[in-house]
Amino acid sequence: MDRSRRPRNSPARLSAEVEAEICELRRRHPRWGARRIAHELVGRGLESAPSRATVHRVLSRNGLVRAQEQQHPRKYRRWQREAPMHLWQMDLVGGVPLADGRECKMVTGIDDHSRFVVIASVVAVPSARAVCSAFTAAMRRYGVPFEMLTDNGKQFTGRHQRPQPVEVLFERICRENGITQRLTKPRSPTTTGKIERFHRTLRDEFLDHVVPFESLAAAQEAIDGWVHAYNHQRPHQALNMATPISLFRPHTAVRLRGDDEHPEQTAAEPELSIEVVEPPALPPQGTPVEFKVRVPPSGEITLVTGRQRVGIHQALAGRTLTVWARSGTAILAAGEPVEVDRKVHRDGIVCLAGGRYQVGFALAGRTITLRLDGHLMHAIADDALMGTWPCPVPADRLGQIDGARTATSPLPPPPLPAGAIRAQRKVHASGRFMINGQFIKLGPRHAGKIVTVVIEDTHYRILHGEDELAVRPRKNREPITRLYVKGMGTQQDRQGSPDDKPSRKS
Repeated sequence: MDRSRRPRNSPARLSAEVEAEICELRRRHPRWGARRIAHELVGRGLESAPSRATVHRVLSRNGLVRAQEQQHPRKYRRWQREAPMHLWQMDLVGGVPLADGRECKMVTGIDDHSRFVVIASVVAVPSARAVCSAFTAAMRRYGVPFEMLTDNGKQFTGRHQRPQPVEVLFERICRENGITQRLTKPRSPTTTGKIERFHRTLRDEFLDHVVPFESLAAAQEAIDGWVHAYNHQRPHQALNMATPISLFRPHTAVRLRGDDEHPEQTAAEPELSIEVVEPPALPPQGTPVEFKVRVPPSGEITLVTGRQRVGIHQALAGRTLTVWARSGTAILAAGEPVEVDRKVHRDGIVCLAGGRYQVGFALAGRTITLRLDGHLMHAIADDALMGTWPCPVPADRLGQIDGARTATSPLPPPPLPAGAIRAQRKVHASGRFMINGQFIKLGPRHAGKIVTVVIEDTHYRILHGEDELAVRPRKNREPITRLYVKGMGTQQDRQGSPDDKPSRKS
């Protein structure tokens, strides 16, 4: 039989201590590959650091590498600017959670040559002004780049606006600062591959492992700390394991955060006198403003995007009009009830503060007054209380509702006409009961209660003893001729009760 051909000794074999250290680094940092681990071992004082191939064989031998198959490999043409500040890539990314349930977005920007992150600003609303504010803040800190590369988002370009292209604020800032703006081909995210790859790293290493932040400022502070480590400490494989700060040089002689620890990396270029053209400041709240708008062929101009449009005669199509606008925001008294007028849609729904709420089909097509008083919301029509629900808007957001005003009159009580018909019903376990073919929902907390329903011309009043639980509009306003005086299971005395005799099924 053939004997083993394995050599008696292997002087160049990797020691067990180094192999154990490689496995420990992999378990501690699952996202580190063979190249990163080999780079980390170089700075640990080993006599002969293992190569990338050796590290990969160790990981494979210990079952720490998962084989991946790519059925349709694609080849991309890679490119990179020859010097920093020649080109910035800019984009938006979401996924920043807040404790109040909101999910904010980030305005991000990266230098094409050095992969240095120049913009990482958290914004509550990714509006054009928020994007431009983050852009100009980065230019004040690092200088003005020669070129900007973005996708075709509406914050970056207006060339896809209809009926004809317009110049947005971002394009104006680039033009006035002498920046060449470049746009990607539609549906081509690989053109801005560097910023998209940064987004993936941001999610994998940071956003996927954080809890919701208490506020916008707390989120910004945490992201600033992670971006500082990304720029100054994290080696980048596309830069031959160099850090982005080692290759980045701004146009202005500024000291980057963290330069005290690395004095040799301070920008050494002479200071340049650069004036950054910033977006115009917003006027104080309540101050009238003027702006110009071009009339489209349809004759319908947009005053507030997605909220208000005004029809103009089509004979003025193509002409530029000057619009004078004054803010209608009212100053609300703290702690006082707030009223707002809304029109009920044909499905019985009103829109309030970005939400849709059911108030009843009986009010469809009518304009009602919604009174927001503490934790309750009342619907008032024809000087009568038509319904009451839990208030869906927090107290600190009442001033942001369009058309809100401080209530000056007391809450009108629902009229109780003489001779109103009354009926009793038992609330089901689901919190509902039926009367006159209409389901009334009170909520599971009222399950099992015997309530009295006062049937009026336009609405029902639900009473429990002397307490009024709710007021609901009637869907069917036809006269009621037959009904159960008491609902099923509500008769306490079935023998000799005067209510049992006239009871008839409705």
